[in-house]
Amino acid sequence: MEEKDWQQEKERLEQVRNKLQTRIAELAPEVTGLHDQAADIRKRFWEEVTINTSTNEDFEETFYSVQQQSAMLAERERGHNRLVHQWNGMKRLLPSPYFGRVDFQEDGLNATEQVYIGVSSFVDNDGLNFLIYDWRSPIASLYYDYPPGPASYDTPVGRIEGMMTLKRQFQIQNGHIRTMFDASETIGDELLQQVLSKDADSQMKSIVATIQKEQNAIIRDENSRMLIVQGAAGSGKTSAALQRVAYLLYKHRQTIKADQIVLFSPNSMFGSYISTVLPELGEENMQQTTFQEYLDYWLGSSLRPEDPFDQIEYTLTAQGESGYEARLQGIAYKTSEAFLKALQNYGKWLGREGMLFKDIWFRDRVLITAERMRAKMYDFDSSLPLFSRVALLQEWLLHELASLEREERKAFWVQEELNYLDNEQYADVFDMLHKEKELIDLSEQYAVARDRMNNKRRGDEGDVDFAQREEELILRSIVKKSFKPLRKSVRKFSFVDIKGIYGQLFGDETSYREKTNEIVIPPHWSEICRQTKDMLSRNELFHEDATPYLFVKELVEGVRTNKEIRHVFVDEGQDYSAFQYEYLKKLFPRARMTVLGDFGQAIFMQATNLEASDSPLIRLFGETNTSLIRLVRSYRSTREIVKFTKSMLPGGDEIVPFDRRGHKPLLIRSNGVKKRDAQILEDIASLRAEGYASIAVITKTAAESRTAFESLRMQGSEALQLITKETVTFEKGAMVIPVYLAKGIEFDAVLIYEASPQAYSRENERKLLYTACTRAMHRLHLYTTGDWSPFVQALPANLYEKAPY
Repeated sequence: MEEKDWQQEKERLEQVRNKLQTRIAELAPEVTGLHDQAADIRKRFWEEVTINTSTNEDFEETFYSVQQQSAMLAERERGHNRLVHQWNGMKRLLPSPYFGRVDFQEDGLNATEQVYIGVSSFVDNDGLNFLIYDWRSPIASLYYDYPPGPASYDTPVGRIEGMMTLKRQFQIQNGHIRTMFDASETIGDELLQQVLSKDADSQMKSIVATIQKEQNAIIRDENSRMLIVQGAAGSGKTSAALQRVAYLLYKHRQTIKADQIVLFSPNSMFGSYISTVLPELGEENMQQTTFQEYLDYWLGSSLRPEDPFDQIEYTLTAQGESGYEARLQGIAYKTSEAFLKALQNYGKWLGREGMLFKDIWFRDRVLITAERMRAKMYDFDSSLPLFSRVALLQEWLLHELASLEREERKAFWVQEELNYLDNEQYADVFDMLHKEKELIDLSEQYAVARDRMNNKRRGDEGDVDFAQREEELILRSIVKKSFKPLRKSVRKFSFVDIKGIYGQLFGDETSYREKTNEIVIPPHWSEICRQTKDMLSRNELFHEDATPYLFVKELVEGVRTNKEIRHVFVDEGQDYSAFQYEYLKKLFPRARMTVLGDFGQAIFMQATNLEASDSPLIRLFGETNTSLIRLVRSYRSTREIVKFTKSMLPGGDEIVPFDRRGHKPLLIRSNGVKKRDAQILEDIASLRAEGYASIAVITKTAAESRTAFESLRMQGSEALQLITKETVTFEKGAMVIPVYLAKGIEFDAVLIYEASPQAYSRENERKLLYTACTRAMHRLHLYTTGDWSPFVQALPANLYEKAPY
């Protein structure tokens, strides 16, 4: 880079910063002023309005006065919010206004435009000259997609062709250019080297300055109903997805809001890890949840579902226990498309016979029997869907309850309750009547009624007709209040025995085939049935039963949908079953879906192969509406760690390491647990001394994590954290964590607590070890007190180093 280029760029940066500072200073009083105006209007809202409803004209005048004041307040608040957004955007730009520049000459034009790219736009005072373009603007895609030479970008009016004559990259900190170079590639390796060599942080950061071409394709995809991203560990899947959210909010800011986008993350801690990315870019966070939280919400307190971490803990630790093989078969079957089809057929069978209901009880007697409900439901038009007939039954039940409620007013218990009402209860009754507009001037009527009822108890007959009317009203209210829980339960479909309906699926093979038309049934079906019914008897569900249970519930009660959500993102998508994807599609019928995952990290039994030609994800929206993008370049780990980890996987050769050099993984064998733990503590201290602040001791299971944590603590380490499924925030430091909770997170250094055959030898444990090792950015240590896992023994010796034994 020539000196004159440095000088020109320094001068331009100074000019842009000066204009930013000037604009920030100019906007400050305006932002404050609009805020004060809105607060003043809100404070004086009713002082400016005269309420008069004496005549129609007065009412109309009052209505328009309130409407005018409300519109003025809304306009002030919109203006304030718009200015605050601009103001905050400029303040974000000030320390580092831009990170890239491209010089582009459009075909047919003589002038070359200098396009500087930052995290948001900044326009000169004339309102026409862009000093900085937002990275999400159409022209900014040149920076990500092309080297110098012929280039083009898409706009709402068509494709713009031309020639890129320069691509320049910057690192600007606190208003000073630290690094600047011209690049021949999309994003130069020099900038990536500097970014990736930094230490891990407690929260994910924006990657807008280093977005790669393939990541940009993910971010700007507008055509797919289903976008599948199959990416190697550390390939930037989640980062690209978050930038995609920011892009969608920018591109469609008039039609899509942050609360119309939902992200299903792998665990609660992951939500904390990514929580700052969108605010860094000036956008609100989308909704975040886990699939388990969704299940817990809709199952409510009636049933307690097992969470996926307890399920995987069982599959990893219960080998040899009675019923283990049956449970594994049950997990595989209940998460399959075959079971989904079986349940759909079961819904048709229920439409003909087999519906189960619960008697409706009141004061120790049955008001409406389950048999009567069943007969009534099957009397409805059989061409109607099952859920429509259940809705008609619900309506009939409410009418029946209204009739029974009227009859109940004559019951002896009602008169008894009337005689023992105290003054406070009278007040409650009359207050309820007032709310229902059944009495006029209730406060006065209550006082009169109370006196007359007291007189009546003393033998004073008073006005018999009026007192009788009051008594009727009170009797009516007493019964109405008693019947209220019944009406509420009917509206919630509590009269349907969903638990029984789901449970009756799990009978003998002949019965199951009759109800579902299923042909292929798992060999251990009788044991699967026993396990499932045992859980139901305790009001619990296996994790693999939770989604099917809700599916059956909706076959009966009607599909629950959310039509407001426009985009659904699923992270660690390989860990979701075909059944769960079908359910998500039903739940969000208007949403496009982005699924991110890595089949190499598919550690749950219900894993879905995202890129297989017969993947259920492709069938979900059809091939023409589905796009698949593969990310094969791994950026997280050093070249040495990537070469080590990819060799564990069949087909791992396609993973391409980024050329960031470091130490080879270190294999350490110790003579006994105490010596192994002492060595781990010594290594943690050494890594901290080297400046690594984020260190994870990764175990296979939560049970092993607790054991390792206590053992390491007993040897004198007070600075360790134990990460469990209840941990909701991710912080720097040294921690002990099971591998399935570490997914999606990266650490400066990873220490594999036990890499022996006892921990990782079965084929389904290969991906566990791979996932654990790929969490490491800079350093990877593996420990054992005996032999090495066969997945380690099979690796070429030149991929690692061994510590002296």
